[in-house]
Amino acid sequence: MSVAKSAILLLAHGTPDSSADIPEFLNHVTGGRPVSDALMQEITYRYSRCGKSPLTEITMQQAKALQAKMGLPVYVGMRNWKPFIVEAVRQMAEDGINKVVAICLAPQNSSTSVGLYRKALTAEMKPGMSLQFVECWHDHPLLIQAFAERLEPVWRQASAEMGAALPVIFTAHSVPMRTIQAGDPYERQAKETARLVGNRIAGLTAELQHFAFQSQGMAAGPWLGPTVERAMLEQKKEGHKGVVIAPIGFVCDHVEVLYDVDIGFREFATEQDLRMWRPESLNTSDTLVAALAKLASTRLALASGIVSLA
Repeated sequence: MSVAKSAILLLAHGTPDSSADIPEFLNHVTGGRPVSDALMQEITYRYSRCGKSPLTEITMQQAKALQAKMGLPVYVGMRNWKPFIVEAVRQMAEDGINKVVAICLAPQNSSTSVGLYRKALTAEMKPGMSLQFVECWHDHPLLIQAFAERLEPVWRQASAEMGAALPVIFTAHSVPMRTIQAGDPYERQAKETARLVGNRIAGLTAELQHFAFQSQGMAAGPWLGPTVERAMLEQKKEGHKGVVIAPIGFVCDHVEVLYDVDIGFREFATEQDLRMWRPESLNTSDTLVAALAKLASTRLALASGIVSLA
């Protein structure tokens, strides 16, 4: 009988290494469906404006920090780029891993993200490997603490500069409305994350907490809203001179933060004569790493029959 050898697998979206890789990257994202020239040009433009997405580099740093904390091997698998999920599973098999805890670095569960990562991972799992898959962790106390630690000092400083308590617009990536209508829990979970973070900050009243969905896609059909631009205009109508944009659907910097928020929304705010602030992304936050470690240790204990999630 072989001795159980455990490991943690972090799953993420993936990002191209350079602008030359964007066509191949988008081919993975769409599952081989053709991409219009207009979309290709727009994506290339966004990557060029923010230089390079650091998603892969930061995910590797998160894995290294988690491995140091847990004392267990931590692997990284990306759905749409290198290192691909299949490569991570192959490496785990070669290393003799037979017990895997998989954590998707998207805390809120959607069939468009977590569901696709799970499907890709399940298809590649080797015989003899057991899998504990974390479906969601949007309300994990340490995740909430990590976001609050980033947001609170920025909100207090911004409010002090403006001489009034500023509104916070929490954001998460939009998904097609048909996904939500099919019963996807994503919208509810994203808003719950925001509510829990907001409630941890003294003085940030419910009236100052708002939610919007960003980075709506270009595919046909309606996408989940309201948009961040609409939410910013609403705050301007209420007489606010500034806003804090707080993405709580992402755990590290990438194009949806560095371009959509830092460039796109900031330019829009300037056009509207609004000041805008954004908290630093979690990236390698000690509290985020602690959240991942707690998730992993709980699942490992569950797999060993030590605890129950009931």
